[in-house]
Amino acid sequence: MAQITAALVKELRDKTGAGMMDCKKALTETDGGIEASVDWLRKKGLSQAAKKAGRIAAEGLVAVAAGENSGAIIEVNSETDFVARNEAFQKFVKTMAELTLENRGDMEAVLGTDYPGTNRSVPDELTDMIATIGENMSIRRCHALSVGNGVVAPYVHNALATGIGKIGVLVALESEGDKDALNALGKQIAMHVAATLPRWVSRDEVAAEDLDRERVILTEQARATDRPENIIEKMVEGRLRKFYEEVVLLEQTFVIDNETKISKVLENAAKEVGAPVKIASFVRFSLGEGIEKKSENLADEVAATLAG
Repeated sequence: MAQITAALVKELRDKTGAGMMDCKKALTETDGGIEASVDWLRKKGLSQAAKKAGRIAAEGLVAVAAGENSGAIIEVNSETDFVARNEAFQKFVKTMAELTLENRGDMEAVLGTDYPGTNRSVPDELTDMIATIGENMSIRRCHALSVGNGVVAPYVHNALATGIGKIGVLVALESEGDKDALNALGKQIAMHVAATLPRWVSRDEVAAEDLDRERVILTEQARATDRPENIIEKMVEGRLRKFYEEVVLLEQTFVIDNETKISKVLENAAKEVGAPVKIASFVRFSLGEGIEKKSENLADEVAATLAG
């Protein structure tokens, strides 16, 4: 029986990212063989992957990737924020953003792709990550933007590393102007989108049902003031303008100077860019938005961990 030293356990942990006790058990079961222990851990993890799949994964990372006139964004979830700081996980998420860019945001195509540098598919690589790191993970959503003439500018707020963080934005600008100037403008507008959460580019894009719903709410609020109907109509129209300023990108006030409307920012930028500039589209991913997180106290979490 080979002696299972602390150095051997550390070597296996560094190689696999598995827990110390799991590494020690793997080495014991394989008589100290590193490669055999790696296989043992993978087999053990793979057999438990189905159990992990039921756990809520609302942490993780958002990543962006950019091409000459295109960009992609993806969200990959994990159970804990700790995993987001794991270099192997970060590398996986960055690679997934690049695959999303190559496959133009088609999730089905992304999942059908071979993971670079391996003989595994993307889903198999994800399963391997789950086995190695020991948490449930999921590739939740992805999107891509492109323009014929112009740029797609990416931005990650408070990035943990290049192109990865918890809030990611893509802004597609259509223009025949200078690309460097467009990219600089696009990044500023993307920063604005990260901060203000617009829902549409222009008033024309606002869905009729959303506008009708807002109008009904504003009308009821105005009627509660017991004002005459003609005054109520004016109140509703004024509040609708405020609604547009909150949710329509072109109507918002630029966070960089806190005074200029985005529509005016584009108009002013045309001089520096050398051609008219139009925001074709944008997309904003905030990590975990819409996922209902399970609330547990520390004692429950420890008990669950000990229970396996």
